Amino acid sequence: MTATPSRPADARRTRNPWARPTRAELDDTATPTGDTTHSRRTRVTSAAATLRTVRPLGWLLLACSLGVGVGAVLLGWAEFATAALVAALVVIQSALFLIGRTAYDIRIALNRSRVVAGERAYGSLTVTNPTARTLPPARLVLPVGPGRGAFDVPRMSAGETRDDLFSIPTTVRGTLAVGPVSVLRGDPLGLFERISHRDDAHTLYVHPVTVALTGLSLGRVRDLEGLATSDLSRDDVSFHALREYSPGDDLRHVHWRSSARVGELLVRQYEETRRSRFVVGLSTHPDDYSDPDEFELAVSIAASFGMHALADSRDLAVLMRERVLTDTSEGRLLDEFSLISLSPARGGGIDALAVRIAPHANQAALVVLVCGAQASPAVLQAACGRMPVGVRTLVVVADPEADSIRRRVGAADVVHVPTLEDLPRAVRRVLS
Repeated sequence: MTATPSRPADARRTRNPWARPTRAELDDTATPTGDTTHSRRTRVTSAAATLRTVRPLGWLLLACSLGVGVGAVLLGWAEFATAALVAALVVIQSALFLIGRTAYDIRIALNRSRVVAGERAYGSLTVTNPTARTLPPARLVLPVGPGRGAFDVPRMSAGETRDDLFSIPTTVRGTLAVGPVSVLRGDPLGLFERISHRDDAHTLYVHPVTVALTGLSLGRVRDLEGLATSDLSRDDVSFHALREYSPGDDLRHVHWRSSARVGELLVRQYEETRRSRFVVGLSTHPDDYSDPDEFELAVSIAASFGMHALADSRDLAVLMRERVLTDTSEGRLLDEFSLISLSPARGGGIDALAVRIAPHANQAALVVLVCGAQASPAVLQAACGRMPVGVRTLVVVADPEADSIRRRVGAADVVHVPTLEDLPRAVRRVLS
């Protein structure tokens, strides 16, 4: 009797193709839904990136090649077949220019990140080939704000470095994004173009034009604590006179030598002092200005006052409709002024801004309100009336169409400034 050889234990049995698969077999062959979705999205993204490399001229040539090829098949014309073949060869040869990686090492450097409107900023674009092979020619595109600059990079050998200098003209206040650099690889005919991004963007602040307000006193400190006023106080550091003692006076302020000589208690009377706090309010409501140039003049006026206050070591607060700037440096202050723009046409103008300024002006030595020529005298009077009693208020109206005018609105001074150069002379007549 012949024994049947036994089958190894790890050998698989022949599976019945009509049998229902087990749960273990399903788990081994099934792909998670999340992975499937991710793979599908990756394929769609790759396909979209590939289609973006074809430029409009490339699509036109592809359509013409396909149309002529179909015509050659339907009509049997050899000329059409030859034209379709030539067009297809041109497309294939142009696509070969995209092969290879653009492994450039690109760096952007600006000589300074802050300039005044009207000045030029300079920078350099350094391109290095970090690979051990020669890289083909490419084209670099450097976006600068709404515009862009183009640089042609020739064929670069291994380890070669190339520097290109560029300048950025600035005409208006604002911020400009310099970069990121895009590397363009394409064919000479312009059928295909592949774009890859490199260095991060840099921010260039274009500051408003300011003028020096030399010789102006913006609430100068005349004692150890602040600016002395005509209001009298029981406790301060600016001595005014002696008066008779009254119940509630602090005995620490009794002048004992004079009291002994007169025969009754005499206490020191002080002048109330205020800290040398300077408040600037800039209206950003479009109804207060007739055109953008008028608003730019107002921004330069407000920035000039702020810079002068910081130069004199004053406590400064700049208030606008959307933001409040306090305890800032000169560079940071001008950076903030670079970001200012007109607010949406809702809410109030300089009058509504004065409501926001009032809580910050209680201990201020001087409040300056800056607006455009469209603010009526009634609105200016209402804005000045919202300031705390005893706080000196100056209203500066940016009015390019008017001469330098000074007038009084209630207890406040109002000056109309046609140009930024007229600001020191116009304000000096008020604050000197």
